[in-house]
Amino acid sequence: MSKKTDRASHGPSLTEVVLGVVLSLAFGVALGAALLIARPVVVAKETPKDADPKAIYFIEGARDTAKARQALAKRKAFVEGQSVTVTEDEINALAAPAPAAAPGAKAGEKKADPKAKTDPKAKEAEKAAPPPAAGDGMFAVGQPNFRVRDGKVQIGVPVTINALGLGEKVIAQARGGIVKKGDLFVFEAETLYLGSCPVQRLPFLAGYVREKFIASQAIPEDIKTSWAKLANVTIEGNAVKLTMP
Repeated sequence: MSKKTDRASHGPSLTEVVLGVVLSLAFGVALGAALLIARPVVVAKETPKDADPKAIYFIEGARDTAKARQALAKRKAFVEGQSVTVTEDEINALAAPAPAAAPGAKAGEKKADPKAKTDPKAKEAEKAAPPPAAGDGMFAVGQPNFRVRDGKVQIGVPVTINALGLGEKVIAQARGGIVKKGDLFVFEAETLYLGSCPVQRLPFLAGYVREKFIASQAIPEDIKTSWAKLANVTIEGNAVKLTMP
């Protein structure tokens, strides 16, 4: 009896059955994740009292410029080695991207500001602002938003998915604490969502989302240098206290 006839009479092998089940599960998980990613989140300033238990919310962090007037002064003090306490509004002000280049300007060349030559604050603001968030052919990453509440930090990043020409806009958001690993304080996410998909439950996707969107924001070198010297980081209300030795 040929192998083909034998297989027809006895059915698929155990290996083939297991492989079929694994592929079916993987396809089902991928499809379910894709549907949840595309499902819009509810954007709000505060959690509604009648919040829908089935909905995923993104509660925006405050970005009142009137309350962030000391942001540049605190940034300067931090870079000079002083302890500072930065509020949610100030963090979001400092996270704002650098001014866009003037039309026709060369790549990397910033738009000239007539005040920059005479206004020290203008120069300091330009230096302090991080470069615009980068992207690639598949994704475009927008300006991050920070929220500090209940001893936790929330980071939200708008993401446009350009794959297959979809132009789908979703929000990547992570919530967690600041912990010390080795000699460095780092943000450790406890929950991680892309759209309405809880990617912290999907190890194969969680790392990608964390590195591609949450940790992809450019940090100025002077801030990195000072951050490495921190003795302690604590969250107090809606502010983060950065303590130097």
